[in-house]
Amino acid sequence: MTQRHDGPTDLPEESPADPETDAAETDAAPPSSSTDAEGDETSDGDDDGERKPRRGPLRSFLHECVIVLVAALALSLIIKTFLAQAFYIPSISMEDTLLVGDRLVVSKLTPGPFELERGDIVVFLDPGGWLDNPESEPLNPVEQVLTWIGILPEHADEHLIKRIIGVAGDHVVCCNEAGQITVNGAAIDEPYVIDGAAPSNDPFDVVVPEGHLWVMGDNRPRSADSRYNAASVGGGFVPIRNVVGTAFVIIWPLDSITWLSNPEETFADVPDPS
Repeated sequence: MTQRHDGPTDLPEESPADPETDAAETDAAPPSSSTDAEGDETSDGDDDGERKPRRGPLRSFLHECVIVLVAALALSLIIKTFLAQAFYIPSISMEDTLLVGDRLVVSKLTPGPFELERGDIVVFLDPGGWLDNPESEPLNPVEQVLTWIGILPEHADEHLIKRIIGVAGDHVVCCNEAGQITVNGAAIDEPYVIDGAAPSNDPFDVVVPEGHLWVMGDNRPRSADSRYNAASVGGGFVPIRNVVGTAFVIIWPLDSITWLSNPEETFADVPDPS
């Protein structure tokens, strides 16, 4: 009996797969896709395309400038509201301590955390009828904003600046035989009064009411202060609530920068009011 062969018998046997070779070939093959944690397939080549474009240097610079400007304006407004405010001197009533055109800064911590004292230079709102100024030239919108936030000094159209001579309860009299003002019976020597001027050419005898001040300008002959406002609201006394703050430094002009200290020696011997 003859055996039938359906195909060639001399074909080489198929060699078994080499695990190491197969693995190497598999690792070398570039993957066509990858699966992320959510199970979505994403192409490796899409990563760069999904990145947000970087901000240009000019845009970054303008962005930083806006942030700095807004922060500076906010800080200036906070300082003006709670700490300090700049003012412009328009009159001669405080010469020679303050001259027309001087820019100064007042501390809003007094009155407040700190008490007002005799000798302090104070800026205060007109109690009523002290000022009779003609209407000043209106500020343009930019000047109004800069003044409101405190970058430009406040013009003293509605404010006055004087020196405190008497506080609540003080008995202030002008003048004794030596031509000096007395406070609670003690004569005071006033070195800040403009040269050649008397402490006052007009006599007065007052007791300062509670919550009020008696104020006078250093240029005594040219200051419409407490002495000359008896017919005004408050009878010449300034309500403490009207005080904006105490002046402590002249900041302009540059050659006039000066600390405005309180002349404590002037009132050192003044006793407390009885």
